[in-house]
Amino acid sequence: MGLGRAAASRFAEEGASVVAADTNEADGTKLAEELKSRGLEAMFVHTDVSQECAVKTLFGQAVARYGKIDVLYNNAAILLADRDRPVHEISLETWDYVMGVNLRGAFLCAKYALSSMLSNGGGSIIFLGSPTGLVGCAPALTAYSTSKAGIMGLTRVMAAAYARDRIRVNSIVPGTMDTPMNNYILTDPEAREKYREAVPLGRLGTPQDIEGLAVFLASDESAYCTGGLYMCDGGLTAV
Repeated sequence: MGLGRAAASRFAEEGASVVAADTNEADGTKLAEELKSRGLEAMFVHTDVSQECAVKTLFGQAVARYGKIDVLYNNAAILLADRDRPVHEISLETWDYVMGVNLRGAFLCAKYALSSMLSNGGGSIIFLGSPTGLVGCAPALTAYSTSKAGIMGLTRVMAAAYARDRIRVNSIVPGTMDTPMNNYILTDPEAREKYREAVPLGRLGTPQDIEGLAVFLASDESAYCTGGLYMCDGGLTAV
């Protein structure tokens, strides 16, 4: 299970009306149906977040169905381990593709969420960062690392810009998570052990480690929290 699916399920369990968005229509539809079968409120909208017209449609459908946007959990991202390279080797096509999904997609979703939140009188926007955007721990992943650094910069500038509008903006920074995105490296037992051993808490992260923090940042319990980078990495960046 990925971080987005886990968070969507947890938000629905906490009483939120969830609008899930992804390019994977089969999985997205399945998630929405699973939640609805449990009596929870959810819908799925097929969306390529790198395309403004698609994001505009997504938020239009969400507002039409539920009336407003209170929370944006901005999770969509790609990691192209087979194509991302050091700067002198990476292709412009790969750079643009990763930036389009990871950074432009986050910007576009925030842009259209803000339109509703400004009318509502407030809201919470949660981005997903990465240690790769803070330190040079993934020197081969130029585009991914840079996109995540951009996410954290976007978090800070938006937090300052919209604080007086009662819109809070924060980032969760996961560490090495045992999710499908990292299968490319964690399916190798030797590599998996190496990454596990590097974490001070002695284990890899799971989607369940993120859920509670996401709910906290979405709720009024975090009413005085904005512009923050919330580490959920088992202490990885503390050493």
